[in-house]
Amino acid sequence: MLFIVLAMLTCLVVSGLVVAYVAYPHRGETMPAVPWLGEAMGKAADAAPVIGEEEVDLLRLR
Repeated sequence: MLFIVLAMLTCLVVSGLVVAYVAYPHRGETMPAVPWLGEAMGKAADAAPVIGEEEVDLLRLR
């Protein structure tokens, strides 16, 4: 039972972080209540790899 409660709390925390990221740093705005969290999320988003134009052609199905 404890495992289920901890798993549900973990899911809620992760989903809350995703919603906070989409609402503020993803759009380039600062988070009003916790600006340090927005800065950390922005740094993590800048460090993440992205798909460039040349890789897009490789992923398309022919």
